[in-house]
Amino acid sequence: MGHREDLLEGAKRCLLAKGFARTTARDIVKESGTNLASIGYHYGSKDALLAQAYIALVEEMSFDGGGTIAGAPGSLERFREVWSHIVDSMRESGAMWRLGVEIIAMGDQLPEVRDQLSRAQREGGRGLVSLMTGVPEEEVSDETADTLGRFYMTLMSGLISQWTFDPKTAPDGEVLTEGLRQIVEGATRADPATP
Repeated sequence: MGHREDLLEGAKRCLLAKGFARTTARDIVKESGTNLASIGYHYGSKDALLAQAYIALVEEMSFDGGGTIAGAPGSLERFREVWSHIVDSMRESGAMWRLGVEIIAMGDQLPEVRDQLSRAQREGGRGLVSLMTGVPEEEVSDETADTLGRFYMTLMSGLISQWTFDPKTAPDGEVLTEGLRQIVEGATRADPATP
């Protein structure tokens, strides 16, 4: 690996061990075996490197249960299955999800990386749409990523917050699915156009 990759790998380890705010440039250099100047050269700043490392950590996660998701695309069964996989990942790698809450809380303090993280969030929504609908990610339109994808990302952010705050009372895939079922049922009853 070159310095760029070494820095990214070192930053990922630092994020998981220390979080965003407590990780210093010197920590990353020590962990990656590189030098301080290489951070600026390859990433522009320590915060930009940490943001890229966070995005890489999220991209490495898989919510497809090893490639098989039960339920027809768009079904409640599939919704339950995907969110159950997401919740399982929260049980396994709590540091990763706590890191997400830290980054959200620091958002206004990171203006130089906000755009980078916003783009990544849009792509995360696109990925969730793909999992739920069975449509390949590259075929999910920008409009769908900006509507349904944002809905899923909002649900994800709330879920992360609840699991970070109190895992014992946080919802699982079953609870989320039952909540969605009740919303759909109520909306269907309230819509006079529905037969």
